Amino acid sequence: MGFILRWVFAFVLLAATFNPTEYNYVDWVRSYGSANLSIAVLTGLLLAIGYVIYLRATLRSIGAFGMLLVLALVGAVLWVLYDLGILRLDNPSMNLWLGLAALSFVLGIGLSWSHVRRVLSGQADMDDVDE
Repeated sequence: MGFILRWVFAFVLLAATFNPTEYNYVDWVRSYGSANLSIAVLTGLLLAIGYVIYLRATLRSIGAFGMLLVLALVGAVLWVLYDLGILRLDNPSMNLWLGLAALSFVLGIGLSWSHVRRVLSGQADMDDVDE
């Protein structure tokens, strides 16, 4: 349940920033941001804080190479689904949603990796501990 919650929050963060509908931060700022500059800045800062939390945790737990591996794995799964005829890639909106899901999966794995590692190995991660 923990991983799914972290993945959903990552997906919401990415989709709130940009998605193929008109309900996203980027389109809202383009249309109404100048009239509501203080709200646009506040919302942008809240999104940036979310990205810093997710990206920092992901880079610390699996690193850039791990992020590339997870993204490659997701890409390979999508390729297999496409080759089997289960997935069609002719809809640009669907492709964008798939991209958001793939990126949120990478961020969800990154935020959850310490928990997974602890369960698999029985070892806890300790970062920047001062004695």
